[in-house]
This record gives sequence, structure tokens and C-alpha cells, in this order.
Amino acid sequence: AKRVIKTIQWTTGNNFTVEKGRQQIEELISTWDIHESWLHHSEFLEEEELKDSKRYHYRACWGIPTRRKPIPRATASVYFVIVISKLKPDTSPVEVFFRLESSRLIRRPEEFQFREKWLQDIIENKIILIERL
Repeated sequence: AKRVIKTIQWTTGNNFTVEKGRQQIEELISTWDIHESWLHHSEFLEEEELKDSKRYHYRACWGIPTRRKPIPRATASVYFVIVISKLKPDTSPVEVFFRLESSRLIRRPEEFQFREKWLQDIIENKIILIERL
């Protein structure tokens, strides 16, 4: 059975603001099938000026706090980039990409169904590393 990838309507370049970008990332995250025990915090990191585009970098940091451990032993970050092309009309939608902190693979939200397992794997690997040290 093929899963339907939920996506959102991205804002246009001329309507974009840093805060609007963060809100839209939150809107995207709300479409992901992730258990409610996962909590996250999203933040704007930096603006990058390139010859043919402007890129806005964000991070969502994930963890599972519990009553016994309100501060998780490890967290997992997902990095987002919102790209505004200088070559396309400013009424074109922004482009959005994301990658996991442990990966160089860059994904487009409309092409990949986000998997909770990706976050679990990052945290499990960090805990294994912490225990080895």
C-alpha cells in the first residue's frame, strides 16, 4: 500500500518572512505521523545570500521527555532550508528541503513521508556513543 504524502501550500517569495517560514515548517511538521510523546522546538538559524537565491536555515530539535527524565539523554535535529529563487517570479512558491542531523541526504517534503524511526535511530546511536565514552 502506497502511503499518501501530506504536504502544505508553501508561501510565495514575495510573502515570505523569517517568522512565516518557521510557522510553515511547524505546519509541515504537524502533517508528520509522529507519536505525541515526541516534543520539538523549532528555530531560525541564519539567512544565506547566494547569487541566484536566498536561503533561510531552520532547525527542529526533537526529544522524548518523561516524568523521570524531563531532560532527554539525547535529542535529534532536523534541518530545513527554505529557498527563494532570484531567477523565478517572486510570486512563485518557496522551495523547501530538509535533512536529518546524521545524514547528508537532502529531501523534499513532497517526495518523502517523514518517518519517526529516523528520529529514534539518531537518538539510539547517540545513547550508544555516550555509553561507550
